[in-house]
Amino acid sequence: MPDGRESQETGPGSRPYGRMLVLAAVVLLLDQASKLWAVSALADGAAVTVIPRLLRFRLLLNPGAAFSIGEGATWVFTLAAAAAVGGILYVGRRLRSPAWTLVLGALLGGATSHLLDRLLRPPAFAQGHVVDFIDYGGLFVGNVADIALVGGCALLLLLTLRDVPLGAAPDKARPSP
Repeated sequence: MPDGRESQETGPGSRPYGRMLVLAAVVLLLDQASKLWAVSALADGAAVTVIPRLLRFRLLLNPGAAFSIGEGATWVFTLAAAAAVGGILYVGRRLRSPAWTLVLGALLGGATSHLLDRLLRPPAFAQGHVVDFIDYGGLFVGNVADIALVGGCALLLLLTLRDVPLGAAPDKARPSP
């Protein structure tokens, strides 16, 4: 018979899951707020140099993925972002590791922010362009969500290579009947 502690250790009511959601919300808010700033401050084609030849802010509305790949398939990226959000929310139910909580929170926040751009920004629902504005020395232009996604993926790779478990094993996550 369950003793009521399971809901505090794993699943949507757990502390790691809640922390993942809080981190995702922080990434989402920072990204969307910075995009609001970029759209208002850089819409006239202005560029703001932060570090000469290395970092500047300039507005780019990206219909594709990284490096504007797949510009004609915006709807595919919308579906991919929705699947990523759903998958992270599902997998996050097993969270027990602080490191994996950080990974999944960063990925969830970045994917959710990109999904919102795709759903709500022009030119049309589910075909919106992602607001990019951080220009890395002319190599590529990104945003705060991209930083969270790249950092999350790097840490995901590291945790996977080090064989750090996400959470409780499926047979240990549920009490025996």
